[in-house]
Amino acid sequence: QVQLVESGGGLVQAGGSLRLSCAASGRTFSSYAMGWFLQAPGKKREFVAAISWSGGNTYYADSVKGRFTISRDNAKNTVYLQMNSLKPEDTAVYYCAAKPYSGSSYVQEYDYWGQGTQVTVSS
Repeated sequence: QVQLVESGGGLVQAGGSLRLSCAASGRTFSSYAMGWFLQAPGKKREFVAAISWSGGNTYYADSVKGRFTISRDNAKNTVYLQMNSLKPEDTAVYYCAAKPYSGSSYVQEYDYWGQGTQVTVSS
């Protein structure tokens, strides 16, 4: 079983950067693919990025490709989302999620979720 806690969100000016972290509990962390999702007010949760259990494969939404980077450190049970060149439209609550082994871009396929961290990008 996995418990997830996000951190690193905050208020940043357009063009700036943030680094989100997701700390996971449990010895089985390395067996899970991990994903980042966002949810803006009044909208459904959307895929941002995912990384395989081994860290060898990464996937990104078209809207963030080239700006965001997902990575993981299994020794620390932590997943990161480096967010560069932030835009006001990136403003949302960002959620970390876990799924056994295989990665996915679909919200419904992830088994475990954190509480989310707010990212606000001002113009």
